[in-house]
Amino acid sequence: MTPERPDPVLSATSPAPSATYRLQLQPAFPFAAAAAAVPYLASLGVSHLHLSPVLEAVPGSPHGYDVVDHARVREELGGEEGLRALARTAREHGLGLVVDIVPNHMAMSPRHNRALWEVLRQGPTSPFARWFDIDWEAQGGQVLMPVLGAPVGEVLDELRVDGDVLRYHDHAFPLRDGTGELPLPQLLDAQWYRPVWWRLARTELNYRRFFSISELIGVRVEDPEVFEATHATILRLLREGVFDGLRVDHPDGLADPDTYLGRLHEAGGGRWTVVEKILADGERLPAAWPVAGTTGYDALRHVDGLFTDPAGYGELLGQYRRFAAPQTDRGGEWAATVRRAAYKVLTHELATEMDRLTRVAHRLCVASPDPVLRDRAPWALRTALRELLVRLEVYRPYASVDAASVVTEEAAAEARLAFTVPEEAGAVDVVRGLVLGRYGDGPEHVEFRTRFAQTASALRAKSVEDTAFYRYVPLLSATEVGQNPGSPALSPQEFHAYCARVQRDWPATGTVVSTHDTKRSADVRAALAVLTECPERWAEVLTEVTRTGDGAPDAQLAWAAWQTVFGLGPADGERVREALLKHVREAGMYTGWTEQQPPYEAAVARFVSTGPCGAPGGRVVAFRDTLEPHIRANVLGTALTHLTMPGVPDLYQGTEGEYLALVDPDNRRPVRFGEDERDTEGGVGGRGGEKGAVTRAALALRARRPDAFGDAATYEPLAAEGHAAAHCVAFVRSGEVLTAVTRLSLRLAEAGGWHGTTLPLPPGRWADALTPGREFTGHARVEDLFAGVPVALLERVGAEGGDGD
Repeated sequence: MTPERPDPVLSATSPAPSATYRLQLQPAFPFAAAAAAVPYLASLGVSHLHLSPVLEAVPGSPHGYDVVDHARVREELGGEEGLRALARTAREHGLGLVVDIVPNHMAMSPRHNRALWEVLRQGPTSPFARWFDIDWEAQGGQVLMPVLGAPVGEVLDELRVDGDVLRYHDHAFPLRDGTGELPLPQLLDAQWYRPVWWRLARTELNYRRFFSISELIGVRVEDPEVFEATHATILRLLREGVFDGLRVDHPDGLADPDTYLGRLHEAGGGRWTVVEKILADGERLPAAWPVAGTTGYDALRHVDGLFTDPAGYGELLGQYRRFAAPQTDRGGEWAATVRRAAYKVLTHELATEMDRLTRVAHRLCVASPDPVLRDRAPWALRTALRELLVRLEVYRPYASVDAASVVTEEAAAEARLAFTVPEEAGAVDVVRGLVLGRYGDGPEHVEFRTRFAQTASALRAKSVEDTAFYRYVPLLSATEVGQNPGSPALSPQEFHAYCARVQRDWPATGTVVSTHDTKRSADVRAALAVLTECPERWAEVLTEVTRTGDGAPDAQLAWAAWQTVFGLGPADGERVREALLKHVREAGMYTGWTEQQPPYEAAVARFVSTGPCGAPGGRVVAFRDTLEPHIRANVLGTALTHLTMPGVPDLYQGTEGEYLALVDPDNRRPVRFGEDERDTEGGVGGRGGEKGAVTRAALALRARRPDAFGDAATYEPLAAEGHAAAHCVAFVRSGEVLTAVTRLSLRLAEAGGWHGTTLPLPPGRWADALTPGREFTGHARVEDLFAGVPVALLERVGAEGGDGD
């Protein structure tokens, strides 16, 4: 793992935000709609709006990550004029703008992507050819375009020439000069590209993709000219003050994240920048990166873990195994589930990436002057690559981090044992040596290390986030980006240690609990965490609702479906059905995205309608209602912890109040800003208003006392005393702000409550920021602190017995 960061360095020359608010821009919610929401958003107390990508994207795109033109602000959102108007409105209300940028890929849509159009028209001599990560040595020098609905011979009559354009339904491709009059078969052979059956994408593509998404082509921003061309507009808007900071999407897909981030830091004038880096359990952000930190999934893991009962999770896991009887390779054990998923992804979704990586390794071995590398068969190198890749426990190695700490000798030893022919196991040492740079540093050696790192990143994302999380389902709240479902619970001591480390090393890092990518919103996960406090009762409820046979096509799906309804509460059946259909396709055990099984999917839809979203589901919702006080404690505790812990909190749109959402696109539904706000004047209001009031109070306190939360602030754990001390988690920021939350409130209630437990407050008078008029000093009784709401936010207002500061 990487070393601790030696000195905290704020990467922004402008001040870091105190809090950001994420807006999902799309044609149905353009810049003008965002501007209309500014007065409300400013009233919340955030300092910056965090915008989803704003550059020109595929028409109608609901997210903007499929960029087609880096030079233009998206017209469907209002263009640059609309963006500037939004920025002016934001400034008038004291807000700045942070924007999401997408350096790793562009949309594979020639008719919208002019740079790609020119590459397909002119081939490798095009000025834009250097933009895209294309292997021109493969596939006879033609770029494969996997767009046909069947093999070309079966759809040849659906291809037509229209002037200098080749069309296939909605797809359009440029014709190479002088080829428009050729007969169709010869015309296809004469192009710099080849339209092919979409199924060939899995094994035959010769361009780098975003993960396994063939509609997104990799961009070579490691090339300085490409960097300048693809970042010029964003950097200009930064210099002109339209933007104040950046969120960098998926840096792990880049050839050289270290160099890229250094170049971005210099070109952007050192503005506040966070990176969407998913840190594995125990991994540290590379200390050399000139950024403020991550976008915050590591914070999400620690906040969620704090409200998960470790002993109860073990009991819940046992109930899951009895209910679903999962096989070892189908969700019985987390590590086995991840390994099995990784093998599948490498041999299916990432087969073409493995082919290219194997070819580079073999060329290096054949051409090497070192005899150690000679006589290595491609199949042996492929096996070694596969066995090392599936054993990586982080997303990828980096130039600034010792690769031996990522591709470990322990992993190599295991990989050797996977060879059925032991004499060939030496290929593992060859491949590991190439990864570690032991056999040279020439262009092809660098290419190999780059391809290995990029493949590792795609593998980790696809095998963990997009497969294993849908196969290993004992606790759905633990199957979230950055989480460790095999060990989801964290002790208060572990949480405090994490916060202290963040404050010391990355004080301006981002923190999140809900995003556009979370599979369940924080409020849904907070409800699900309560199940770790009552695993036997949950099992009894499931026994009741499945006593007569619930019609589920398989038991693992049933367990996940019942949890989904529990976490969401009463919900539209269509939302649940769509989320669970996505669930089973991602899991890939009985159906999939490319090999859908209609009978199985129809059975899933019937089960959801008659079970979780039918009368039996009402019983689950009724059980949820009995746990409402404990769900409430988790929801409010999660919100307050997130907003006052070290780092810069990012609120996802709508999450300032109760927000119950499932995986995208469910979590990208329109938000009605402020319409559901309740009157919270004078204190915390009703159920819906409680979270809003806690959010407003915490954000107001951050704005009022910025030094208590900034890079020079301090973080001190505060230990409760007494019978129920373990259920009160508290900390103090810079001696001025105190947060206290209730942990595992159901277990607390079962043990008889607080029993006089106290929280020794630091010296001074402490005013209640949630219930004006209340003050505390000395040893405060926890039951008094939590008299109206299961969390407390206190502000030091003066020395004990004094008149205030």
